[in-house]
Amino acid sequence: MRSWQVERRKRTRHLIELGGLVVKSGVVDLTGDDRAVILGALIWMADKLKSEDREKARALWAEKGKEAFATER
Repeated sequence: MRSWQVERRKRTRHLIELGGLVVKSGVVDLTGDDRAVILGALIWMADKLKSEDREKARALWAEKGKEAFATER
């Protein structure tokens, strides 16, 4: 397999995993699969990570994510 194919497969897997997180979070069901709303929420999150509240937001979101992964097991 060529190196570009390997890299393409890695990228595809990564994108699928990220999409899975969006579904796992419940956002897809809660928004009725409204992609404009989902994108808007992600943009809001990115803006928050660019703000002075970056570390506070990261800590809060990381804790919630860790709890969700722990509950899943």
